[in-house]
Amino acid sequence: MSTSSTNPNKALWEKGDFTHIAQSMRDSGETLVRDLGIAPGMRVLDVGCGDGTTAVPAAQLGADVLGVDIASNLVAAGNARAREFGLDNLTFQEGDASDLKDLGDEQFDLAVSIFGAMFAPRPFDVAKELVRVTRPGGRVVMGNWIPGDPTLVAQILRISSSYSPPPPEGFVSPMTWGVEDKVRERFAAAGVPAERVDCEQDTYTFNYPGTPSAFLDEFRTYYGPTMNAYDAAKAEGREADLHAELDALFNEQNQSRNGVTTIPATFLRVTVIV
Repeated sequence: MSTSSTNPNKALWEKGDFTHIAQSMRDSGETLVRDLGIAPGMRVLDVGCGDGTTAVPAAQLGADVLGVDIASNLVAAGNARAREFGLDNLTFQEGDASDLKDLGDEQFDLAVSIFGAMFAPRPFDVAKELVRVTRPGGRVVMGNWIPGDPTLVAQILRISSSYSPPPPEGFVSPMTWGVEDKVRERFAAAGVPAERVDCEQDTYTFNYPGTPSAFLDEFRTYYGPTMNAYDAAKAEGREADLHAELDALFNEQNQSRNGVTTIPATFLRVTVIV
């Protein structure tokens, strides 16, 4: 039996090809990384890194960067991008944000996870692992989508879940990582007092060189959660309803014209001093 069939989270992120979505996220990834005070020689971990939307710019600033992702296809894509950019200070490997068993304690100056670790199961284990691998005085920085937020990704996930079967018993929604009290509770359990956890809303912008409807097609074809929602809707004979709802969302949120797409999305930026 393959690991994908025994690990639903791995199967979800290997189902599509997130590199297609990541293309629309590069500019904001670079902007976010430039704000993190990364200097040459810093040791940086990027968890749930995909193909390197934040890991690549961190390495370009001179840090020694390790990217960890659960999806083997994204790890391969990341290592290909590192070679393409000539970044011998950037490596990608497979791993699970809720069990970073290949990584030793206090190895990193900065642990980053932008819309990555939030999707891992066992959020208390995620917080504990992020803290464990970060040196005392180092930082953990997370970007997490916010439940009920009116902007793009929270609404994609809300609409998708309304067409999908109920989650298994004991499932904790990834969106709970966008709730400040939950974030503080999880890091408190990992030994970090509340005053060393800072939460603020920030904006991440998707830029796509086509129409909003074409951008939705990328999600439909390559983004695991949306792919699963379309599969579930199709089985119920509701695929056209789901598509109409998402197509309206993408078009309403677009702030560009002239056949291109610019959609800002609000997220919770979490900074933890370990």
